[in-house]
Amino acid sequence: QVQLVGSGGGLVQPGGSLRLSCAASGFTLDYYVIVWFRQAPGKEREGVSCISSSDGSTYYADSVKGRFTISRDNAKNTVFLQMNSLKPEDTAVYYCAAAIPYYEVTVVGGCPRWGVMDYWGKGTLVTVSS
Repeated sequence: QVQLVGSGGGLVQPGGSLRLSCAASGFTLDYYVIVWFRQAPGKEREGVSCISSSDGSTYYADSVKGRFTISRDNAKNTVFLQMNSLKPEDTAVYYCAAAIPYYEVTVVGGCPRWGVMDYWGKGTLVTVSS
């Protein structure tokens, strides 16, 4: 069964850190572009970070640049999102998604749209509050 499972969310104080995981089963993440999306209450979903399948190129939205790091562990078939210096505005449900690269699925200049992804994980809630 093909499945993406996102985990690692929770409640953290401002300035704290969390590491989200996106584990795949039924397929190999090596060949896929991976995107972390988030959706806060009342806001549109946004792609905050993504990583290519080929050379490990990454992209970060301006809102998270310098604070978040996306990485792969191919041996574990898992992608991580390390989130540091968290702010209340980072509060959202975070989703990982995977897609085979083609012209609409690239990390050059931005992350692929939600609608072109092939697989989506269930969200994990991140709450940043004191």
